Amino acid sequence: MPRKRRKRSLPQPLPLMWMALGLASWETIARRSLMMAEGSCTPAEYQRMVMEKMMAAQQMALLAWSPAATAATLLGPWHKAARSNSRRLRRR
Repeated sequence: MPRKRRKRSLPQPLPLMWMALGLASWETIARRSLMMAEGSCTPAEYQRMVMEKMMAAQQMALLAWSPAATAATLLGPWHKAARSNSRRLRRR
């Protein structure tokens, strides 16, 4: 069965992006803290914590050089990483 293609959504307004980033970050921090407290956080997860922040910062820095950079554009890499982390950790 062929995969359905998702339609590209319109960019979110900045306040909604901030809210979604805050909630996804909170959920990710809570789930990772619980994993650390239980002793079930793997070395790969610790490495992922560092690498994802480095990648998001690098992407944001590259976007900042664009003359059309907006706050929503610069927040995009952090927003995407936080949402994907919260979804991934929710499945564990």
